Amino acid sequence: MKHIDIIFKNDHGISFFWKKNEQSTVDLAQVVFRDIGFYLTLDELKEFSNLVSVSLQHAVCQNCPHGKDCRSFLLKTPAAKIDLAISLNELNGLQELLDKTIIKMDTIIYIQGSLN
Repeated sequence: MKHIDIIFKNDHGISFFWKKNEQSTVDLAQVVFRDIGFYLTLDELKEFSNLVSVSLQHAVCQNCPHGKDCRSFLLKTPAAKIDLAISLNELNGLQELLDKTIIKMDTIIYIQGSLN
């Protein structure tokens, strides 16, 4: 873990910056969700978060025996050819992961900009 700076983690994933020469690179964040890693810019993170928000507006299947754990959502990702089958619980966890990552990156970029 000495090669990364953790941004945020929850039960569904982790986001972090890779360190290069003891400095974190804050222009890209690594977001690992389930077994998939996304290496995203701030704009891509915001796009991904928006795609999750759109998916959260759709209802879960009525009378589904799996409830909030049913992977009935097909989530679009910033990678044009990759969609994820995801449950409502995972959508909520991913939304939290993305939003906390965005807030931290926005804050770091703002501070760095004001110091220059």
